[in-house]
Amino acid sequence: MYRIFASVSLIVALCGFSPVPRPSDAPVALSIVDRDSGDTLDQYPHRGDHWVAGAPGHRYSVLMENRTGRRVLVVLSVDGVNAITGQTASPEQSGYVLEPWQSSEITGWRKSNTEVAQFVFTDHGDSYASRTGRPANVGVIGVAVFNELRRPMAEVRPLPAPYPRPRAAAPQAEASAANRSADAASYGKAESRQQLGTGHGEREWSHSSSTRFERASRAPVQVTQLRYDTRSRLQAMGVMPRVRPGNNRPPQAFPSGFVPDPPRGR
Repeated sequence: MYRIFASVSLIVALCGFSPVPRPSDAPVALSIVDRDSGDTLDQYPHRGDHWVAGAPGHRYSVLMENRTGRRVLVVLSVDGVNAITGQTASPEQSGYVLEPWQSSEITGWRKSNTEVAQFVFTDHGDSYASRTGRPANVGVIGVAVFNELRRPMAEVRPLPAPYPRPRAAAPQAEASAANRSADAASYGKAESRQQLGTGHGEREWSHSSSTRFERASRAPVQVTQLRYDTRSRLQAMGVMPRVRPGNNRPPQAFPSGFVPDPPRGR
């Protein structure tokens, strides 16, 4: 295992699980941050999954928040690949250890104790998983979370939250029935064509070190995944509402108060 300082925090495993809804009281909150825009990507529930819209070419990070007063182990999978070891992901592998109430941004594939290769939204065929012969799970980011074993002789009380923690923003509402109906014809084709994957980007500094962590159980206490793809595909699938070109506001019968003078020369 590794502990990551600065932008991240530890190291130990995961992946290849089926969709699991994200409970609001889960010990670890998972979100995706677009590093180029600075935005935390909205999550859209759709048919049992939660989706985010990635921008091709943009770097991103995986934000993991420990919402408990105890240490937890988080095994991170990106496109079905362990983000630390590069193995086809499984919960038994290495992952990140988060201290009580700690938040950490994982910015890339770990290359050493001092470097990562940036996560970048890229073409499906250019993703790290596809380039290493494992394209089947491209388009999904997941975590498996484990509690730490507590021994009776070394009982430690959970640490209280350092400050009132804001509740996570609720995922965006699903597209309206009308939008889903209008997109029904294109859904089948769009659903089968994953467009985005996660590339093996430029290297950057990210310090880490190893730490000991004994799991309290063989099975994770939480398994959560987020699916991602381009905004256009999510709109075609009915995950997100379509955006009208130009003025997005529908025509208004009473847009203002009084009648202005017309432009001169008309």
